[in-house]
Amino acid sequence: MSRFVLWGTYSADALEKRVPFRQEHLTRLQSLKDDGVLITLGPTEGSTHVFGIFEADAIGTVRQLVEDDIYWKQGIWTALEVYPWVQAF
Repeated sequence: MSRFVLWGTYSADALEKRVPFRQEHLTRLQSLKDDGVLITLGPTEGSTHVFGIFEADAIGTVRQLVEDDIYWKQGIWTALEVYPWVQAF
């Protein structure tokens, strides 16, 4: 298994736009965490960007997980990039 970093942006109206989808989003993230795929994920202060760390077999797996998230589907996340990550410490 490899680790991957997610870096993305939120829409300008993300705090309002996410309201009807928040519980679905959080429930899914908890499931990914319970499965050991999601290490951590959260917004930057001010909710302008999202940062996450995933553990998976391939970058495509992480991309698909992110694109399947309701925040991506509803335009709450507006740009997402996934990078292979080497944890030095």
